[in-house]
Amino acid sequence: MSEYGWALFFHLLGVAFLAGGMAVAGVGLGAAWRRERPSEVALLLGTTRAGVLLVALGSVLVLACGFWLIEVTSHGLDEGWLAGSLGLFVAGVVLGALGGRRPKQARLLAERLAREGDQPNAELRRRVRDRVALALNAVAALAMAAVLLLMIWQPR
Repeated sequence: MSEYGWALFFHLLGVAFLAGGMAVAGVGLGAAWRRERPSEVALLLGTTRAGVLLVALGSVLVLACGFWLIEVTSHGLDEGWLAGSLGLFVAGVVLGALGGRRPKQARLLAERLAREGDQPNAELRRRVRDRVALALNAVAALAMAAVLLLMIWQPR
């Protein structure tokens, strides 16, 4: 396989890890929204950790192999669609990291509450259903979707 083929393969593998990780984290958080018992919330938010790991791995692969693809093709960061994609990608990663802070805090609280009687708790409910975190994660997902569209469409 050519160098371009390898770069593209690992870039697309990164995209799959990134998208899969976002899906795992989103499903875990969405399911936790519908639960009241701290033990259930802790379990569901614990699954999001696997999603976050996939997102991190996918992000590294996408970025590194994206630059590799730029190196082996005639493209460059002076092209608007590539520069825009990179900017949206960085924004998506930053917003996702910020949006993941409250669910992490909620998971830690849920784990503690599960050990202390496993009774529904208003503070836990508030942290799990944090609208700011939801908005940050939604905008991060939209940014990543926009990157994907730019990569497919490649407007010039």
